[in-house]
Amino acid sequence: MTDPGGVDPRPLVGEPLALDLLNTRWFRGGSHDLLERPAGLRIWLTSAGFPDADNGEAAYRAVLTARDAIAAVIATPDDPGAHAALNSVLDHGRLRRALSPEGPVTSPETAAPEWAVAWAACENYLSLVERAADRIRRCEGDHCVLYFFDTSRNGTRRWCSMAVCGNRAKAQRHYRKGKLPPR
Repeated sequence: MTDPGGVDPRPLVGEPLALDLLNTRWFRGGSHDLLERPAGLRIWLTSAGFPDADNGEAAYRAVLTARDAIAAVIATPDDPGAHAALNSVLDHGRLRRALSPEGPVTSPETAAPEWAVAWAACENYLSLVERAADRIRRCEGDHCVLYFFDTSRNGTRRWCSMAVCGNRAKAQRHYRKGKLPPR
């Protein structure tokens, strides 16, 4: 159980919106869920760059629906049911193209304001898949459930954080190396 108290307690923030939403669940010394209660939504919205977004009950349910849909499609990318869940969220909005005095513009439009951020997270997931689906990764750290978008040059990032999960993995490897019997 997480009691955020107004501060974003998550161990990894700043990932693309879709993955940042997934990272509202984490495991560090126990299971945590920032969105376990509606109060956590305000913290996540502010951290994700939507401080003025709708944070009412309907928006809370929409964001949870989007999180579940993104998690399902990442877990089972070939499952038509997972696709349908994500597409159901995407049905609440669209990208609108227009011509302004400054030139072409693209802006999101949603039928209801409570779906705006949920829709944006699912739209962001599609953008990540188009950009490089193989760079959407789950941390390889033991018991870590966080996701990241690998932006490393060679695409070999393995951990959500080198300072936390990467360091633990290296320490475990070093410890095991020292405990092996000599050859």
